[in-house]
Amino acid sequence: MSDVSAVLSLPYLLPAQAQKHVTHNEALARLDVAVQLAVVARDETAPPFGASTGDRYLVPIGASGDWAAHVGEIALWDQNMWVYHTPITGWRALVLAEDVEVLFDGTDWQVIPVESATVGVNTSADATNRLSVSSTATLLTHEGAGHQIKVNKATAGDTASLLFQTGWAGRAEMGTAGSDAFAIKVSADGAAWTTAMSFDPASGVVSGGAVMATPTDTGTGKLARADYAYGPGNLLGAVAQSGGTPTGAVIERGSDANGTWVRFADGTQICWSPQVTVNVTTTAGAIYRSSVTTWTYPKAFTVAPALMQGRQNHSTSYWTVPGITTPTTGEACAMSYQSTTGRAINLVAIGRWV
Repeated sequence: MSDVSAVLSLPYLLPAQAQKHVTHNEALARLDVAVQLAVVARDETAPPFGASTGDRYLVPIGASGDWAAHVGEIALWDQNMWVYHTPITGWRALVLAEDVEVLFDGTDWQVIPVESATVGVNTSADATNRLSVSSTATLLTHEGAGHQIKVNKATAGDTASLLFQTGWAGRAEMGTAGSDAFAIKVSADGAAWTTAMSFDPASGVVSGGAVMATPTDTGTGKLARADYAYGPGNLLGAVAQSGGTPTGAVIERGSDANGTWVRFADGTQICWSPQVTVNVTTTAGAIYRSSVTTWTYPKAFTVAPALMQGRQNHSTSYWTVPGITTPTTGEACAMSYQSTTGRAINLVAIGRWV
């Protein structure tokens, strides 16, 4: 009969053996290493300083120092020294530093692949749908704080999304499908899909069938883009046009030494002059007429204004000023029914800026 066990070579207690406890303790020591084997690491090439009693390591290729002659063995720190144990083919060990399980194949320790598992709750799971649930509702809740659902993909060209189906045919999908741009897609039949909204991952700018595509896109149900619609931020400002389509603000207003102007996005422009005084120098019957005064518009018109009017400061009546000459200047004269004294007048011109 052999003095040791067939597999682990544990020493047997023999009849009439002296100090049986020594043999017994040696067997326990070997079992202490092999049973529920878990090692600290498998990539330490030098014996670590400050190891604790009971720490176990798998000695890797390239080991140095005290470990140099024990590649592939299990190194145990016990009683202030390293004790080595030779593994047997089929031994498994959990590597705590990596949270992986390895298997000794007779030559080296190999990582054991994680086995695929399927879970079906009230239904069957398969290789594609490894977790399947058939229920009226599915609840995912917090454990004292927040809660996240994470959908991860390998590369930007893959898909990470939530798919909503009717009769197993897709009707709506949201996520990052084929790119890293978050998108919302819809389908009436599960075959043809329309991207309703897509968000650029760098800028956050939105596009898609539900959003205005151009400044003139007024399709029913379209969401207005900020740069195509008007509100407090862009209603007033510099007006502009491109091909008849406004590309700036709706109303522009300003003033300088020549007067005040207002422009509208449709191309209309109105200019007002400062108050000026002209002297009446000639008469025509009971009507006194002034000399001509030239007014340079505060903003030029594209062509001579269609209308220029004036008003005397003592009268509520308006009259047409006959002297419209160029897109940049006009001529004015005062009219008085009372005297030949000077008259203060204001002028207004209406035309187009584009």
